[in-house]
Amino acid sequence: MSNPRRVLICGATSAIASAAARCAAASHDLLFLVGRDPAKLRAVADDLRVRGAAQVETFVMDMNDIARHQMLIDECALRLGGVDAVLIAHGTLPDQAACEASFDAARAELETNFMSVVSLLTLAGNYCERQGKGTIAVISSVAGDRGRQSNYVYGTAKGAVSIFLQGLRNRLHRHGVRVITIKPGFVDTPMTANFPKNPLWADPSSVGRGVYRALCDGGDVVYLPWFWRPIMLLIRSIPERMFKSLRL
Repeated sequence: MSNPRRVLICGATSAIASAAARCAAASHDLLFLVGRDPAKLRAVADDLRVRGAAQVETFVMDMNDIARHQMLIDECALRLGGVDAVLIAHGTLPDQAACEASFDAARAELETNFMSVVSLLTLAGNYCERQGKGTIAVISSVAGDRGRQSNYVYGTAKGAVSIFLQGLRNRLHRHGVRVITIKPGFVDTPMTANFPKNPLWADPSSVGRGVYRALCDGGDVVYLPWFWRPIMLLIRSIPERMFKSLRL
């Protein structure tokens, strides 16, 4: 068994993040959970203590409150005695039609799914660079691999996050810091409860286990489940003159 690690999880009450946290608890990691719903956060924390986490701390905040991000990093380091790994898992699934009709709606989604993530990555990256070690993982999405009419505002945010992570990975590699882009496909979570399902949809528990494996020893870019890598390779290979006529 590897040594327990001190892990900061942003968006800890989401289905995927809480599943990953259960794996961390089984490894007796020390956890700092961040979420905006105090009741849900307490419930997740209590469950993780029962499951074996060496320490569980909570911090209530909306991740769009960018002014508090530095306080968040500092508080995690103080309470856990340092930070070994960061998992950024917060986000929203926008109403594409509403975003098409209103720039304000689109901007709000981009601020949540991209700008707040960039703020956290900047601070976490600088922290890990100073200590010369650490792992930063972000849940992006296959939606960011190519823009589709059905969700291009969400895809734009996730694609931008993935590009930002590429640059951050390139910058921090020489400093001994791992930066991991995690790209889930369709996941059956409360956020997607109203979507019709097919065999491509994955259970959040299995995806959460994949996220934790990636956090421990994953490569630079991890698709979950694995079969989304060849699927997205195929989708990216379709010429634009053909792709623009598809209803996806």
